[in-house]
Amino acid sequence: MTIWIALMRGVNVGGTGKLPMAAFRQMLTVMGFEMVQTYIQSGNAVFRAGAASAAALGEAISDAVERDFGFRRKCHVLNHETLERALADCPFSVAEGHGNALHFVFMDPKPSQIDGAALDVLAAQGEKWAVRGDVLYLFTLAGLGKSKLAAGYERVLNTDVTARNLNSVRALAALAAASASVG
Repeated sequence: MTIWIALMRGVNVGGTGKLPMAAFRQMLTVMGFEMVQTYIQSGNAVFRAGAASAAALGEAISDAVERDFGFRRKCHVLNHETLERALADCPFSVAEGHGNALHFVFMDPKPSQIDGAALDVLAAQGEKWAVRGDVLYLFTLAGLGKSKLAAGYERVLNTDVTARNLNSVRALAALAAASASVG
């Protein structure tokens, strides 16, 4: 069985896409996934499943959310190794307590070409970005909500994305590692 991490896009934000985590865990369990755990209220889950494809899992989860909760959102699914690689490949060091200033933007699919000049134009003084594989890393010390880079990167990338801050990525990696250590 593979350990997977599901990242639902745009749930429990601004009063739309209400997805109670207890009900989300139950839905994933009914789908046949094992050791289902969720992390905070933004549609993050760690589970075990024998599926061969992250894309197929993401589509199945999106279908089930639509069926059970009445709305459709993209579900990005990564295996444990991919999440660990995203952490290891992160080009930015972040001071303790500033994990919410660094965001991992998971792209699906990775664009064949990224307009770096357009991202540079959006970046304010002190903001940084980098791409490693299918992850765009954003460092916005003033916060994601105040960043023109954060507000505009989706138009530049022109692909499906979902973002999580460093604190969340670390917590999900820890949950996945704990699942891996259990028989």
